[in-house]
Amino acid sequence: MAAHSLKRQLKVLTIPVFIEMALVMLLGAVDTIMLSRYSDNSVAAVGLDNQLISLVFLVYQFFSMGAAILCAQYIGAGLRKRLVQVVGMALVVNLVLGLVVSALLFFYAEPILLLMGLRPELMPDGLVYLRLTGALSFFQALSLTFSASLRSADKVVYPMVVTGVVNVLNILGNYALIFGRWGCPQMGVEGAAIATAASRAVATVLLGVIHFRKHIHCFPLSYFRAMPWQELRHLLHIGIPAMSENISYNLSQVVVMFFINQISNEALAARTYCANMIMFVYLFCLSITQGGDILVGHLVGQRRHQAAYVLGNYFFRRSMIISLTGSAILALTGKSILAFFTDNQEIIAMGVWVLIIDWFLEIGRTANIFAVSTLRATGDAVYPVVVGIIFNWTVAVGLSYVVGIPLGYGLVGMWVAFALDENIRGIILMRRWRSGIWRKKGFVG
Repeated sequence: MAAHSLKRQLKVLTIPVFIEMALVMLLGAVDTIMLSRYSDNSVAAVGLDNQLISLVFLVYQFFSMGAAILCAQYIGAGLRKRLVQVVGMALVVNLVLGLVVSALLFFYAEPILLLMGLRPELMPDGLVYLRLTGALSFFQALSLTFSASLRSADKVVYPMVVTGVVNVLNILGNYALIFGRWGCPQMGVEGAAIATAASRAVATVLLGVIHFRKHIHCFPLSYFRAMPWQELRHLLHIGIPAMSENISYNLSQVVVMFFINQISNEALAARTYCANMIMFVYLFCLSITQGGDILVGHLVGQRRHQAAYVLGNYFFRRSMIISLTGSAILALTGKSILAFFTDNQEIIAMGVWVLIIDWFLEIGRTANIFAVSTLRATGDAVYPVVVGIIFNWTVAVGLSYVVGIPLGYGLVGMWVAFALDENIRGIILMRRWRSGIWRKKGFVG
């Protein structure tokens, strides 16, 4: 496949993934946007909950991420049976894992939020939102697996369409249940939780139907009578490091949220508003990396390592240009956007500085998103974990605490520490990518 053909295919994959991920982010941001019309305290409580829910969803990606990488390489190598085995195992394990985690979130929601240091005045809203979205979170475990499997086969349009439908349902549900429209009771945060959880359940059903009709029509028992231990080992080889790196990062963010919660409700609300705005800045980087990694996996499966390297560098450069442009626009318009969400001047002032500092942070974040994901797509999954754990906890957590609380620089000072963490890791991981060590890490043999 010629270079121009790969670039064209990258565009074909990236656009649907971009739209899908924008809609996924919007699904989480819609609660924040609509609750901002309700109260700043509800936004702060839901922001803390969503940090935990994001961590849970990353646990669910344990097997789905591994399955996506293996599927891409097996499709490139024409290994259909191994593809079916991997997806079947990922679905079963994620279902069991999802049911266990959902039960824990429902029954232990209050102790978890107390451990995270949620303030007493925010506890009622935080508790109801976590219990409802957490209890039904197992649907997301299956959705992630179906979506990852479809994407690995270049069927990226279907997850995009499903996510669009679900967003519409979530917006309508939020409007009806938060504010009591169309004859529904006014339920505030509880209404937002019900609408979000129900929307995710609908997404799972739709993705499951599409997956069985358009990709893998059945999972023959003969494929699993002899346990495919090799595929399980490969899933674990990718899944455990992938989960460990992501859990380490998001757990560090949970600890950081605990620190921010100690500063003030305003700092917690400012962080929530800014985080939801910043998500859309690095959205293109996430989408082009996911689209590119499907092609990188195919090329590695075909043992075309130099083509994979050239393609990776191409979409990394595009990601950096667009991410920094988007971050600059956000920094310039941030005050007006924040004023739309809240009239609290303390929140707006903190948020403006956060958005300015975030331009520097996005340099490192873009490199990290690219390097971690693309190295994993080639099979080089362990190295990013080691780097991530070291710097997440020493710089993002340790330094941000010192600067933010004892030294008194608050949320703004903490964001400087976050920027330093992202950039250090970005430099180290990009050196790993350019070293070419990953060329010996594939799973097709």
